[in-house]
Amino acid sequence: MTRRLNRRTFVKSSLLAGFGLPLIRTDGRAASTERLSIACVGVGGKGWSDMVETAKSPNVDIVAICDIDETANHLGRAAEMFPKATRYTDWREILDKEKTDAVIVSTPDHMHAPVAFSAMQRGRHVYCQKPLTHTVHEARALASIARESGVVTQMGNQIQAFAEYRSAVQLVHGGAIGKVKEVFSWQAGTPGWRLADDRPAGKDPIPEGVHWDNWLGVAPKRPFKEKIYHAFNWRHWQDFSNGQLGDFGCHILDPVFMSLGLTAPVSVEATAPPMNREVWTSSAQVRYVFPGTERTAGDTINVTWIDGPGHKPVEQLKGVIDADKLPGSGSVLIGEKGSLLIPHVGAPKLLPEETFADAEYPQLERQSHYILWADACRGVGKTNSNFSYAGNLTETILLGTIAIRLPETKLTWDAPSMKLTGHPKAARMLTKKYRKGWEIDGLS
Repeated sequence: MTRRLNRRTFVKSSLLAGFGLPLIRTDGRAASTERLSIACVGVGGKGWSDMVETAKSPNVDIVAICDIDETANHLGRAAEMFPKATRYTDWREILDKEKTDAVIVSTPDHMHAPVAFSAMQRGRHVYCQKPLTHTVHEARALASIARESGVVTQMGNQIQAFAEYRSAVQLVHGGAIGKVKEVFSWQAGTPGWRLADDRPAGKDPIPEGVHWDNWLGVAPKRPFKEKIYHAFNWRHWQDFSNGQLGDFGCHILDPVFMSLGLTAPVSVEATAPPMNREVWTSSAQVRYVFPGTERTAGDTINVTWIDGPGHKPVEQLKGVIDADKLPGSGSVLIGEKGSLLIPHVGAPKLLPEETFADAEYPQLERQSHYILWADACRGVGKTNSNFSYAGNLTETILLGTIAIRLPETKLTWDAPSMKLTGHPKAARMLTKKYRKGWEIDGLS
Protein backbone atom coordinates (compact mmCIF):
# COMPACT_ATOMS: atom_id res chain seq x y z
CA MET A 1 0.00 0.00 0.00
CA THR A 2 1.44 3.38 -0.97
CA ARG A 3 1.23 6.45 1.25
CA ARG A 4 -0.53 9.48 -0.20
CA LEU A 5 1.71 12.54 -0.28
CA ASN A 6 0.29 15.59 1.43
CA ARG A 7 -0.42 17.90 -1.50
CA ARG A 8 0.02 21.07 0.53
CA THR A 9 3.53 19.97 1.49
CA PHE A 10 4.32 19.12 -2.13
CA VAL A 11 3.12 22.48 -3.45
CA LYS A 12 4.98 24.33 -0.68
CA SER A 13 8.28 22.69 -1.63
CA SER A 14 7.67 23.62 -5.26
CA LEU A 15 7.02 27.23 -4.28
CA LEU A 16 10.35 27.47 -2.44
CA ALA A 17 12.27 26.58 -5.58
CA GLY A 18 10.03 28.79 -7.70
CA PHE A 19 10.83 31.89 -5.66
CA GLY A 20 14.56 31.59 -6.23
CA LEU A 21 15.51 29.68 -3.08
CA PRO A 22 17.93 26.77 -3.46
CA LEU A 23 16.68 23.80 -5.43
CA ILE A 24 15.67 20.89 -3.21
CA ARG A 25 18.43 18.30 -3.61
CA THR A 26 17.69 14.99 -1.91
CA ASP A 27 20.18 13.05 -4.00
CA GLY A 28 23.65 13.98 -5.24
CA ARG A 29 24.72 13.84 -8.86
CA ALA A 30 25.86 10.43 -10.03
CA ALA A 31 29.61 10.40 -10.68
CA SER A 32 30.89 8.76 -13.84
CA THR A 33 31.96 5.64 -11.95
CA GLU A 34 28.68 5.17 -10.05
CA ARG A 35 25.60 3.19 -10.94
CA LEU A 36 22.48 5.14 -11.86
CA SER A 37 19.31 4.63 -9.81
CA ILE A 38 16.17 5.40 -11.81
CA ALA A 39 12.48 5.85 -11.01
CA CYS A 40 10.00 5.24 -13.83
CA VAL A 41 6.70 7.16 -13.92
CA GLY A 42 4.30 5.49 -16.33
CA VAL A 43 5.30 1.89 -17.09
CA GLY A 44 2.62 0.72 -19.50
CA GLY A 45 2.65 1.22 -23.27
CA LYS A 46 5.54 3.46 -24.32
CA GLY A 47 6.60 3.65 -20.70
CA TRP A 48 7.30 -0.08 -20.77
CA SER A 49 9.76 0.21 -23.66
CA ASP A 50 11.35 3.35 -22.17
CA MET A 51 11.98 1.46 -18.95
CA VAL A 52 13.17 -1.78 -20.55
CA GLU A 53 15.46 -0.10 -23.09
CA THR A 54 17.10 2.06 -20.42
CA ALA A 55 17.55 -0.94 -18.17
CA LYS A 56 19.69 -2.57 -20.88
CA SER A 57 22.52 -0.37 -19.67
CA PRO A 58 24.74 -2.42 -17.34
CA ASN A 59 25.09 0.66 -15.14
CA VAL A 60 21.38 1.22 -14.43
CA ASP A 61 19.18 0.09 -11.54
CA ILE A 62 15.39 0.52 -11.77
CA VAL A 63 14.60 1.17 -8.10
CA ALA A 64 11.05 2.59 -8.25
CA ILE A 65 8.10 2.13 -10.60
CA CYS A 66 4.90 4.15 -10.72
CA ASP A 67 1.66 3.82 -12.64
CA ILE A 68 -1.93 4.84 -11.97
CA ASP A 69 -2.96 1.37 -13.20
CA GLU A 70 -1.99 -1.52 -10.92
CA THR A 71 -3.27 -4.20 -13.30
CA ALA A 72 -1.23 -6.84 -15.12
CA ASN A 73 -0.41 -4.87 -18.27
CA HIS A 74 0.88 -1.87 -16.36
CA LEU A 75 2.30 -1.82 -12.84
CA GLY A 76 1.86 -5.57 -12.50
CA ARG A 77 4.05 -6.41 -15.48
CA ALA A 78 6.72 -3.89 -14.45
CA ALA A 79 6.79 -5.36 -10.95
CA GLU A 80 7.37 -8.84 -12.39
CA MET A 81 10.35 -7.63 -14.39
CA PHE A 82 11.78 -5.49 -11.58
CA PRO A 83 10.63 -7.20 -8.37
CA LYS A 84 13.04 -5.22 -6.17
CA ALA A 85 11.65 -1.86 -7.33
CA THR A 86 9.30 -0.06 -4.93
CA ARG A 87 5.80 0.35 -6.38
CA TYR A 88 3.79 3.56 -6.41
CA THR A 89 0.54 4.82 -7.89
CA ASP A 90 1.22 8.53 -7.18
CA TRP A 91 4.37 10.01 -8.74
CA ARG A 92 4.61 12.67 -6.03
CA GLU A 93 5.42 9.98 -3.48
CA ILE A 94 8.48 8.94 -5.45
CA LEU A 95 9.90 12.46 -5.31
CA ASP A 96 9.07 12.66 -1.60
CA LYS A 97 10.44 9.27 -0.55
CA GLU A 98 12.93 7.92 -3.08
CA LYS A 99 16.54 9.17 -3.31
CA THR A 100 16.99 8.35 -6.98
CA ASP A 101 19.45 9.87 -9.43
CA ALA A 102 17.04 10.12 -12.35
CA VAL A 103 13.41 9.87 -13.45
CA ILE A 104 11.84 8.61 -16.67
CA VAL A 105 8.52 10.33 -17.45
CA SER A 106 6.25 8.32 -19.77
CA THR A 107 2.78 9.58 -18.90
CA PRO A 108 0.14 11.08 -21.21
CA ASP A 109 1.20 14.50 -22.56
CA HIS A 110 -0.65 16.59 -19.99
CA MET A 111 1.43 15.19 -17.11
CA HIS A 112 4.89 15.43 -18.71
CA ALA A 113 5.68 18.91 -17.41
CA PRO A 114 4.41 18.52 -13.81
CA VAL A 115 6.44 15.37 -13.22
CA ALA A 116 9.59 16.46 -15.09
CA PHE A 117 9.62 19.96 -13.60
CA SER A 118 9.18 18.65 -10.07
CA ALA A 119 11.91 16.05 -10.56
CA MET A 120 14.39 18.65 -11.79
CA GLN A 121 13.57 20.88 -8.82
CA ARG A 122 14.90 18.04 -6.71
CA GLY A 123 18.05 17.61 -8.73
CA ARG A 124 17.01 14.52 -10.68
CA HIS A 125 18.16 13.90 -14.22
CA VAL A 126 15.11 13.48 -16.49
CA TYR A 127 14.16 11.50 -19.59
CA CYS A 128 10.73 12.71 -20.75
CA GLN A 129 8.58 11.40 -23.56
CA LYS A 130 7.67 13.54 -26.55
CA PRO A 131 6.18 16.03 -27.01
CA LEU A 132 8.07 17.45 -24.07
CA THR A 133 5.04 19.31 -22.72
CA HIS A 134 1.37 20.08 -23.26
CA THR A 135 1.77 23.88 -23.53
CA VAL A 136 4.36 26.35 -24.82
CA HIS A 137 4.68 27.90 -21.36
CA GLU A 138 5.55 24.51 -19.90
CA ALA A 139 8.18 23.87 -22.58
CA ARG A 140 9.89 27.15 -21.80
CA ALA A 141 9.73 26.44 -18.06
CA LEU A 142 11.29 22.98 -18.44
CA ALA A 143 14.14 24.28 -20.59
CA SER A 144 14.79 27.02 -18.03
CA ILE A 145 14.87 24.81 -14.94
CA ALA A 146 17.01 22.24 -16.77
CA ARG A 147 19.64 24.94 -17.35
CA GLU A 148 19.38 26.27 -13.80
CA SER A 149 19.61 22.87 -12.12
CA GLY A 150 22.33 21.51 -14.38
CA VAL A 151 20.71 18.08 -14.64
CA VAL A 152 21.04 15.84 -17.71
CA THR A 153 17.91 15.77 -19.85
CA GLN A 154 16.65 13.95 -22.92
CA MET A 155 13.30 14.05 -24.73
CA GLY A 156 12.02 10.73 -26.02
CA ASN A 157 12.29 11.32 -29.76
CA GLN A 158 14.40 8.16 -29.82
CA ILE A 159 14.58 7.91 -33.62
CA GLN A 160 17.04 10.81 -33.48
CA ALA A 161 19.70 8.26 -32.46
CA PHE A 162 18.94 5.91 -35.38
CA ALA A 163 21.39 5.77 -38.28
CA GLU A 164 18.71 6.86 -40.77
CA TYR A 165 17.99 10.27 -39.23
CA ARG A 166 21.63 10.95 -38.39
CA SER A 167 22.63 10.09 -41.97
CA ALA A 168 20.10 12.58 -43.32
CA VAL A 169 21.52 15.31 -41.11
CA GLN A 170 25.06 14.53 -42.29
CA LEU A 171 24.00 14.72 -45.95
CA VAL A 172 22.58 18.21 -45.48
CA HIS A 173 25.53 19.37 -43.41
CA GLY A 174 27.89 18.02 -46.06
CA GLY A 175 26.22 20.14 -48.75
CA ALA A 176 24.80 17.25 -50.78
CA ILE A 177 21.71 19.24 -51.84
CA GLY A 178 23.12 22.73 -51.36
CA LYS A 179 21.27 25.32 -49.37
CA VAL A 180 17.67 24.38 -48.61
CA LYS A 181 14.82 26.43 -50.10
CA GLU A 182 11.69 24.78 -48.64
CA VAL A 183 10.56 21.79 -46.58
CA PHE A 184 7.45 19.64 -46.61
CA SER A 185 6.74 17.16 -43.80
CA TRP A 186 3.73 14.90 -43.38
CA GLN A 187 2.00 12.06 -41.54
CA ALA A 188 -0.65 10.41 -43.69
CA GLY A 189 -1.74 7.61 -41.37
CA THR A 190 -5.15 7.10 -39.80
CA PRO A 191 -5.07 7.68 -36.03
CA GLY A 192 -6.24 4.58 -34.21
CA TRP A 193 -7.30 6.57 -31.18
CA ARG A 194 -10.29 8.38 -32.73
CA LEU A 195 -13.22 6.65 -31.01
CA ALA A 196 -15.58 9.59 -30.44
CA ASP A 197 -16.24 13.01 -31.93
CA ASP A 198 -17.26 14.60 -28.63
CA ARG A 199 -17.23 13.84 -24.93
CA PRO A 200 -19.46 10.83 -24.28
CA ALA A 201 -22.31 11.19 -21.80
CA GLY A 202 -22.43 9.43 -18.47
CA LYS A 203 -19.71 7.53 -16.69
CA ASP A 204 -18.46 3.99 -16.28
CA PRO A 205 -17.28 2.26 -13.10
CA ILE A 206 -13.60 2.84 -12.46
CA PRO A 207 -11.86 -0.55 -12.76
CA GLU A 208 -10.26 -1.95 -9.65
CA GLY A 209 -6.62 -0.93 -9.47
CA VAL A 210 -7.05 2.17 -11.65
CA HIS A 211 -6.45 5.47 -9.81
CA TRP A 212 -8.47 7.78 -12.03
CA ASP A 213 -7.90 11.02 -10.10
CA ASN A 214 -4.15 10.48 -10.31
CA TRP A 215 -4.48 9.83 -14.05
CA LEU A 216 -6.31 13.14 -14.52
CA GLY A 217 -3.67 14.93 -12.46
CA VAL A 218 -3.52 18.60 -13.46
CA ALA A 219 -6.32 18.25 -16.06
CA PRO A 220 -9.91 19.32 -15.39
CA LYS A 221 -12.00 16.69 -13.62
CA ARG A 222 -14.17 14.45 -15.80
CA PRO A 223 -15.83 11.06 -15.30
CA PHE A 224 -14.14 7.82 -16.27
CA LYS A 225 -15.28 6.19 -19.53
CA GLU A 226 -14.13 2.71 -20.51
CA LYS A 227 -11.63 2.67 -23.44
CA ILE A 228 -12.15 6.37 -24.22
CA TYR A 229 -9.16 7.82 -22.36
CA HIS A 230 -7.03 5.29 -20.50
CA ALA A 231 -4.85 3.58 -21.54
CA PHE A 232 -4.22 4.75 -25.12
CA ASN A 233 -7.03 6.79 -26.64
CA TRP A 234 -6.24 9.92 -24.62
CA ARG A 235 -4.36 11.19 -27.70
CA HIS A 236 -7.70 12.20 -29.24
CA TRP A 237 -8.53 14.67 -26.46
CA GLN A 238 -7.28 18.25 -26.21
CA ASP A 239 -7.16 18.20 -22.41
CA PHE A 240 -4.60 15.41 -22.50
CA SER A 241 -2.66 15.59 -25.75
CA ASN A 242 -1.58 17.54 -28.81
CA GLY A 243 -3.18 15.36 -31.49
CA GLN A 244 -1.48 14.01 -34.60
CA LEU A 245 1.03 16.86 -34.85
CA GLY A 246 1.98 16.41 -31.21
CA ASP A 247 2.28 12.67 -31.63
CA PHE A 248 4.54 12.64 -34.69
CA GLY A 249 5.92 16.17 -35.09
CA CYS A 250 8.78 15.75 -32.61
CA HIS A 251 9.93 12.72 -34.62
CA ILE A 252 9.42 13.83 -38.20
CA LEU A 253 10.49 17.46 -37.79
CA ASP A 254 13.50 16.51 -35.67
CA PRO A 255 15.92 15.81 -38.58
CA VAL A 256 14.62 18.98 -40.26
CA PHE A 257 15.56 21.00 -37.17
CA MET A 258 18.89 19.22 -36.83
CA SER A 259 19.75 19.56 -40.51
CA LEU A 260 18.96 23.24 -40.82
CA GLY A 261 19.72 24.49 -37.31
CA LEU A 262 16.18 25.78 -36.80
CA THR A 263 15.10 27.29 -33.50
CA ALA A 264 11.80 29.21 -33.39
CA PRO A 265 9.38 30.21 -36.17
CA VAL A 266 8.42 33.83 -36.70
CA SER A 267 4.91 32.98 -37.90
CA VAL A 268 2.53 30.04 -38.15
CA GLU A 269 -0.78 29.55 -39.92
CA ALA A 270 -3.02 26.50 -40.27
CA THR A 271 -5.78 25.15 -42.44
CA ALA A 272 -8.03 22.71 -40.62
CA PRO A 273 -11.71 21.70 -40.45
CA PRO A 274 -13.85 23.12 -37.65
CA MET A 275 -13.37 21.44 -34.29
CA ASN A 276 -14.95 21.48 -30.85
CA ARG A 277 -13.21 22.02 -27.52
CA GLU A 278 -12.88 18.31 -26.77
CA VAL A 279 -11.16 16.45 -29.60
CA TRP A 280 -8.45 17.10 -32.17
CA THR A 281 -9.23 17.49 -35.83
CA SER A 282 -8.70 14.52 -38.16
CA SER A 283 -6.49 16.49 -40.56
CA ALA A 284 -4.56 19.74 -40.74
CA GLN A 285 -1.96 21.71 -42.68
CA VAL A 286 0.39 24.01 -40.78
CA ARG A 287 2.67 26.53 -42.50
CA TYR A 288 5.68 27.70 -40.48
CA VAL A 289 8.03 30.49 -41.46
CA PHE A 290 11.48 30.35 -39.82
CA PRO A 291 14.38 32.78 -39.95
CA GLY A 292 17.00 31.65 -42.43
CA THR A 293 20.14 29.85 -41.23
CA GLU A 294 23.55 29.17 -42.75
CA ARG A 295 22.02 26.09 -44.41
CA THR A 296 18.98 27.78 -45.98
CA ALA A 297 18.78 29.67 -49.26
CA GLY A 298 16.98 32.81 -48.11
CA ASP A 299 16.34 35.17 -45.24
CA THR A 300 13.42 32.93 -44.27
CA ILE A 301 12.41 29.34 -44.97
CA ASN A 302 8.94 27.81 -45.17
CA VAL A 303 8.29 24.47 -43.45
CA THR A 304 4.86 22.97 -44.14
CA TRP A 305 3.34 20.18 -42.03
CA ILE A 306 0.49 18.04 -43.44
CA ASP A 307 -1.45 15.32 -41.61
CA GLY A 308 -4.60 13.30 -42.06
CA PRO A 309 -5.51 9.91 -43.55
CA GLY A 310 -3.87 9.72 -46.98
CA HIS A 311 -2.80 13.37 -46.91
CA LYS A 312 0.58 13.87 -48.58
CA PRO A 313 2.20 16.87 -50.32
CA VAL A 314 1.66 15.35 -53.77
CA GLU A 315 0.94 18.59 -55.61
CA GLN A 316 3.62 20.57 -53.78
CA LEU A 317 6.28 18.00 -54.71
CA LYS A 318 5.42 17.55 -58.40
CA GLY A 319 8.64 17.47 -60.35
CA VAL A 320 10.58 16.53 -57.21
CA ILE A 321 9.31 13.00 -56.51
CA ASP A 322 6.53 10.85 -57.96
CA ALA A 323 3.45 10.48 -55.79
CA ASP A 324 3.77 6.68 -55.62
CA LYS A 325 7.26 7.03 -54.13
CA LEU A 326 6.15 9.17 -51.21
CA PRO A 327 6.20 7.15 -47.96
CA GLY A 328 3.33 7.30 -45.49
CA SER A 329 5.21 9.85 -43.42
CA GLY A 330 8.42 11.81 -43.64
CA SER A 331 9.97 14.98 -45.03
CA VAL A 332 11.38 16.34 -48.27
CA LEU A 333 13.99 19.09 -48.13
CA ILE A 334 14.18 20.97 -51.46
CA GLY A 335 17.68 22.29 -52.05
CA GLU A 336 19.50 24.33 -54.67
CA LYS A 337 21.40 21.29 -55.98
CA GLY A 338 18.81 18.60 -55.37
CA SER A 339 16.36 17.34 -52.78
CA LEU A 340 16.44 14.92 -49.86
CA LEU A 341 13.67 12.49 -48.92
CA ILE A 342 13.72 11.51 -45.24
CA PRO A 343 11.15 8.75 -44.64
CA HIS A 344 9.91 8.40 -41.08
CA VAL A 345 12.22 5.64 -39.82
CA GLY A 346 13.71 4.93 -43.23
CA ALA A 347 16.95 5.47 -45.12
CA PRO A 348 17.29 8.96 -46.67
CA LYS A 349 17.33 9.25 -50.45
CA LEU A 350 18.85 11.98 -52.60
CA LEU A 351 16.69 13.24 -55.48
CA PRO A 352 16.56 13.10 -58.48
CA GLU A 353 17.72 9.50 -58.19
CA GLU A 354 19.43 9.53 -61.58
CA THR A 355 21.46 12.60 -60.67
CA PHE A 356 22.63 11.03 -57.41
CA ALA A 357 23.00 7.47 -58.69
CA ASP A 358 26.64 7.36 -57.61
CA ALA A 359 26.24 9.34 -54.40
CA GLU A 360 27.87 8.01 -51.27
CA TYR A 361 25.67 7.78 -48.19
CA PRO A 362 27.00 7.91 -44.62
CA GLN A 363 27.47 4.49 -43.06
CA LEU A 364 26.45 4.87 -39.42
CA GLU A 365 25.47 2.50 -36.66
CA ARG A 366 22.25 2.79 -34.67
CA GLN A 367 22.66 4.22 -31.20
CA SER A 368 20.41 3.93 -28.15
CA HIS A 369 18.78 7.22 -27.21
CA TYR A 370 18.16 5.75 -23.76
CA ILE A 371 21.67 4.57 -23.01
CA LEU A 372 23.12 7.83 -24.35
CA TRP A 373 21.04 9.55 -21.67
CA ALA A 374 21.93 7.07 -18.93
CA ASP A 375 25.63 7.39 -19.75
CA ALA A 376 25.42 11.19 -19.79
CA CYS A 377 23.78 11.12 -16.35
CA ARG A 378 26.89 9.29 -15.16
CA GLY A 379 29.18 11.88 -16.75
CA VAL A 380 29.96 9.91 -19.92
CA GLY A 381 29.16 11.75 -23.17
CA LYS A 382 26.14 14.01 -23.71
CA THR A 383 22.58 13.98 -25.00
CA ASN A 384 21.46 15.58 -28.26
CA SER A 385 17.78 16.03 -27.42
CA ASN A 386 18.37 17.90 -24.16
CA PHE A 387 15.62 20.22 -23.05
CA SER A 388 17.20 23.30 -24.62
CA TYR A 389 16.97 21.69 -28.06
CA ALA A 390 13.79 19.72 -27.31
CA GLY A 391 12.15 22.81 -25.80
CA ASN A 392 12.53 24.76 -29.07
CA LEU A 393 11.26 21.81 -31.11
CA THR A 394 8.30 21.29 -28.77
CA GLU A 395 7.41 24.99 -28.73
CA THR A 396 7.25 24.89 -32.53
CA ILE A 397 4.99 21.83 -32.49
CA LEU A 398 2.66 23.39 -29.93
CA LEU A 399 2.46 26.70 -31.78
CA GLY A 400 1.18 24.61 -34.67
CA THR A 401 -1.51 23.07 -32.48
CA ILE A 402 -2.61 26.57 -31.43
CA ALA A 403 -2.84 27.52 -35.11
CA ILE A 404 -4.97 24.42 -35.76
CA ARG A 405 -7.41 25.67 -33.11
CA LEU A 406 -7.44 29.10 -34.81
CA PRO A 407 -7.45 28.14 -38.51
CA GLU A 408 -6.95 30.55 -41.40
CA THR A 409 -5.27 33.07 -39.09
CA LYS A 410 -1.65 34.14 -39.39
CA LEU A 411 -0.08 34.12 -35.93
CA THR A 412 3.16 35.99 -35.29
CA TRP A 413 5.60 34.63 -32.72
CA ASP A 414 8.12 36.69 -30.78
CA ALA A 415 10.07 33.88 -29.13
CA PRO A 416 12.32 35.90 -26.77
CA SER A 417 9.30 37.73 -25.33
CA MET A 418 6.93 34.74 -25.65
CA LYS A 419 4.34 36.90 -27.41
CA LEU A 420 1.90 35.32 -29.84
CA THR A 421 -0.25 37.80 -31.77
CA GLY A 422 -2.73 37.73 -34.62
CA HIS A 423 -5.83 36.50 -32.77
CA PRO A 424 -7.43 37.62 -29.47
CA LYS A 425 -7.35 34.06 -28.09
CA ALA A 426 -3.83 33.13 -29.18
CA ALA A 427 -1.85 34.38 -26.17
CA ARG A 428 -4.16 32.57 -23.71
CA MET A 429 -3.46 29.28 -25.45
CA LEU A 430 0.23 29.43 -24.56
CA THR A 431 -0.57 28.18 -21.08
CA LYS A 432 -3.33 26.61 -18.97
CA LYS A 433 -4.53 26.40 -15.37
CA TYR A 434 -3.86 23.32 -13.30
CA ARG A 435 -6.65 21.66 -11.37
CA LYS A 436 -7.06 22.79 -7.77
CA GLY A 437 -4.84 20.75 -5.49
CA TRP A 438 -2.35 19.99 -8.27
CA GLU A 439 -0.83 23.45 -8.68
CA ILE A 440 2.94 23.75 -9.18
CA ASP A 441 4.52 27.16 -9.00
CA GLY A 442 6.17 28.11 -12.26
CA LEU A 443 3.86 25.94 -14.34
CA SER A 444 0.24 26.61 -13.41
